[in-house]
Amino acid sequence: MIDKKPRGPRTSGRGKFVVPPVNNTKYKAGDVVTLKVARMAEMGAFLDAGTGNTSDDILLHNQQMEGMNVKVGDEVKVYLYLDPSKRLTASTKLPKMREGQLGYVKVLSVTRDGGFVDIGAERGVFLPYSEMHGHVNADQMVWVKLYRDKSDRPCVTMRVEEDIQRIAKKAEGVKVGDQVVGTIYNILPEGFFIFTKEHFIAFLPRNEVPTSYGRLDFGQRLELRVTFLREDGRLNTSLRLVKEKALLADAEEIFAFMQERGGRMPYCDSTPTEIIKSKFGISKAAFKRALGHLMKEGKVRQETGWTIIND
Repeated sequence: MIDKKPRGPRTSGRGKFVVPPVNNTKYKAGDVVTLKVARMAEMGAFLDAGTGNTSDDILLHNQQMEGMNVKVGDEVKVYLYLDPSKRLTASTKLPKMREGQLGYVKVLSVTRDGGFVDIGAERGVFLPYSEMHGHVNADQMVWVKLYRDKSDRPCVTMRVEEDIQRIAKKAEGVKVGDQVVGTIYNILPEGFFIFTKEHFIAFLPRNEVPTSYGRLDFGQRLELRVTFLREDGRLNTSLRLVKEKALLADAEEIFAFMQERGGRMPYCDSTPTEIIKSKFGISKAAFKRALGHLMKEGKVRQETGWTIIND
């Protein structure tokens, strides 16, 4: 994990030491606590930090009250975070996650130190580079777990594989051919692990991903077809259509390809497999089935290595 080394006292431009704010309370950034309003001020309410020293009171700014009207003596449930001056500050906007919990969250930004994700709180929570999976971008949705780093700072990690396995359910009420919706939480050379909305674990082999989908990434939402029910309660899935539908879809794509190129293409039954795969993203067998379908309907013909649309 990325931990910044503690720095010594800073100096001002005139050489005087500037003492950073010190948190003397038992509370820390990331806590969700109920505190009593000790006093009111123009900028907001000061909450009793329980030290007996009013200088330790925690500010709940007017802008962080979300329309609440509070008065001295009221107890308020708040989320604590550090303001730009590193002072402990309160907000009534509570996070949707607690420490140790998993969440499917949005990446707010990515900096040279890591990223920040939205857990529903007043401030984004840090995602260190060492806790990322893949290349993370702003606005990407990802699975994370909330924890505290060595400096007691709230952070999140994308390393959630063991936690998802722990909370996952065995697939029930599902049969081959059904559609399931889920999001990618882990990627291996062999394929992609999906966590479905029913809390099932599904596996998507790479050879079941048509090239038209491009590169799949962490957090991506997919609608999958169940191809096999495993004994361990997990599912094998595919993004490919069943053969009957795939044949029609492939035939339509090939015919449209030819129309865009003047009704001719230099590909036919004898075209090498690797060229077919590169051009159309399907197997040689699927290509031949689609061509056969088009020829059977009288839409195309083959001549000396070319396929031509019939007039």
